[in-house]
Amino acid sequence: MRPTAYAVRLGLARGWKEFVLSLRSPQDQGFYLFMAVLTLGYLYLRRNAEVEGTSLLFPAVAMPSILGGLIAFSVVIGPAYALAMEREDGTVLRAKALPHGITAYVTGQLVLHSASLVPLLLTILVPSFVVFDGLMARGAAGWWTVLWVLVLGLLATLPLGIIVGALVPSTQKVATWGMLPIITLAAISGILFPMQALWGWVQAVAQAFPMYWLGLGMRSAFLPDAAAAVEIGGSWRTPETIVMLSVWAVVGALVAPAVVRRMARRQSGSAVQQARDLAGQWVR
Repeated sequence: MRPTAYAVRLGLARGWKEFVLSLRSPQDQGFYLFMAVLTLGYLYLRRNAEVEGTSLLFPAVAMPSILGGLIAFSVVIGPAYALAMEREDGTVLRAKALPHGITAYVTGQLVLHSASLVPLLLTILVPSFVVFDGLMARGAAGWWTVLWVLVLGLLATLPLGIIVGALVPSTQKVATWGMLPIITLAAISGILFPMQALWGWVQAVAQAFPMYWLGLGMRSAFLPDAAAAVEIGGSWRTPETIVMLSVWAVVGALVAPAVVRRMARRQSGSAVQQARDLAGQWVR
């Protein structure tokens, strides 16, 4: 077996093992439960509210956008924190010491954070379909759209988390470099309220990033065709969604490995110790 293929195989096995362990973690279980309660509680409080200009109830319109935002947030911030922390504790340095170890490490991270979306989505979607009516208006075609939007969305956003984690100087900076921009993008990407309420230049900025297209793709999966009338351009813009998410996926696939390799070259025992010292000062 070729060394690179063997490294990828090890990464797949490691990522899956870490995912299984995370399912047994009370902390991760608490996170899934917290996100489900928060989302369902917010939608339940507005379960009878109709969206202006449509006959659709608020949960049906808000659910796909919320899912798009959660997916983007999870697969950017999760890998960013993991890479930053494991760079500081020496995990990345140990991976660097092995042949094709960085390839195996990054593969494992991609598997772990992709698989972690499954329990997150299930804990939100399963009770939502019990509590709320009319969430999936398009039936089987809608679920097919969910699938390809989810795959393209992961490919477009996961590399961003890897890049942020490789670039931040410390774990404490992930919130500034990653979380704050993601929250800002969520605020202008139609996740929290319609984009049409924003200035034209803000709409243009939002449409340059994958979060908007991820949310739009999810809305096209869940909502009836008539709901597209309130979107920008009056349509779901499916071809544009595919192109924009694919472009971000290609750019991420090219840039992320280069950034990680650059980060790995700078890793040394002294760099890890310095990072630990800085982390200790932060805690104190």
